[in-house]
Amino acid sequence: MQRMATMSFLFRAAAFSLRASRSNAVRAYSAGGQYQHLLVEKKGEQKNVGFIQLNRPKALNALCDALMKELGQALDLFEDDSTVGAIVLTGSEKAFAAGADIKEMEKKTFQECYTGNFLSHWNRVATSQKPVIAAVNGYALGGGCELAMMCDIIYAGEKAQFGQPEILLGTIPGAGGTQRLTKAVGKSLAMEMVLTGDRISAQEAKASGLVSKVYPVAHVVEEAIKCGEKIASNSKLITAMAKEAVNGAFELTLAEGNRLEKRLFHSTFSTNDRKEGMSAFVEKRKANFTDQ
Repeated sequence: MQRMATMSFLFRAAAFSLRASRSNAVRAYSAGGQYQHLLVEKKGEQKNVGFIQLNRPKALNALCDALMKELGQALDLFEDDSTVGAIVLTGSEKAFAAGADIKEMEKKTFQECYTGNFLSHWNRVATSQKPVIAAVNGYALGGGCELAMMCDIIYAGEKAQFGQPEILLGTIPGAGGTQRLTKAVGKSLAMEMVLTGDRISAQEAKASGLVSKVYPVAHVVEEAIKCGEKIASNSKLITAMAKEAVNGAFELTLAEGNRLEKRLFHSTFSTNDRKEGMSAFVEKRKANFTDQ
């Protein structure tokens, strides 16, 4: 009897926990929700695109530690949501993010930065398994530019500006700016931007390969969501494999990258979605992917 009572209690507790989890998820997706510095919701006709908007307008979306922790929480939420196939990250029309919060880091010492591994958790966007699309309007400077570069795809508004002006503050980029920018635009332009603090326009960013498309200011977020919907309509499992393969090109030699690609390609043949996709093509119908 005692064992049955214990099991009954555990089942009731589990059911309560599940209901609470679902309730929390609904609240978290509401505009603002549990976040102080973000607006988080789902977008698209099928509500299959996670949407995160930086929301510190008075500070031009400067990246404080609390905002970056909230960003990690929002990404975790969307990663755990099986209905979400892609994520859009944006700011305001005036600023995607004008940089890190300098007031917050001004008094930090070397010892604090080194022993606390300062900025290490800022890399969360880059580790997302689901594709992240940056919709950039206005300023994307310093940490803001680094945050955009952590995303998988960057769409820019025609008035967007990108830069790494840390040199003007007596420091250097610390969240991947010297590395990702160089891989994106090449050594010469990256070196010029990092050493002078000069900015480049959206058009220059597209010409150098930093962004994929440039749109009118009022349309860039809408277009990013459309891109997210297109990605989300495919198999989420195969999309994750494709993203891993492309990212491998930045970490591996050509030979190693080709081996990774081949192994991931072979792995798709163990999935139901690969079978469904090829069958649908042969039968001239739309594929019905199940992410299996």
